[in-house]
Amino acid sequence: MSRHTEFATKTIAGGRRRTPAGGTFCAALVAVALLAGCSALPDRPTRPLVYDFGPGEVQPRAQTRIAPQPPLALADVDSAGVVDTAAVMFRFTYADAQQLRPYAMARWSLAPSQLVRQRLRERLGRDRAVLNADDSAALQRTDGKLPHILRVQLEEFSQIFSAPTQSAGVVRLRVTLVDNRAEGERLLAQRVVLVSRPAPTADAPGGVQALAAATDAAADEIAAWLPQVQATP
Repeated sequence: MSRHTEFATKTIAGGRRRTPAGGTFCAALVAVALLAGCSALPDRPTRPLVYDFGPGEVQPRAQTRIAPQPPLALADVDSAGVVDTAAVMFRFTYADAQQLRPYAMARWSLAPSQLVRQRLRERLGRDRAVLNADDSAALQRTDGKLPHILRVQLEEFSQIFSAPTQSAGVVRLRVTLVDNRAEGERLLAQRVVLVSRPAPTADAPGGVQALAAATDAAADEIAAWLPQVQATP
């Protein structure tokens, strides 16, 4: 029993005995109530952990003599195919593959569509100038032509569990390259990029790592695909 509790108990047992500080029996009751209240207060709620894809490249790349690729306009990533919230989402394919579930204590720093666009722009920017498709001032003609526009739709972005302890980060993108002409856009090429990377752990941190790795791999695929379709007459 603490000194405060022991003193309060003696005070209650002794009737209207006054406290050393001059308080009355009522003051002792208040002290007991305060002590009880402090012990019953709930802990502060834990804040969700916030994740992104990491810092990306932190060292400058050595310049090469390879001619850069032509400029490209990158549109905002369309998230119509996914739940584009900050929650880190997962699925149980062995139980209910149609249900997306959020981790309670894990959040993305931005919506997945924005994170994907950031990483895609960073990767494509290694080989060419990448412009914003909605920035008309930036879409200047090069050799009499407007830059091609890359449109991306995010169709899947979740940690998928095939077993209770086995999961992977799955990213599926539908990418469309169009020729930007004064009379309108003309389809040049379209493909679906589907990438899966195993999660090192069966939890939110493991899912975040897997989704970041899958996004990087998808960006590499798109970067390798673009010169092939742009070279096609």
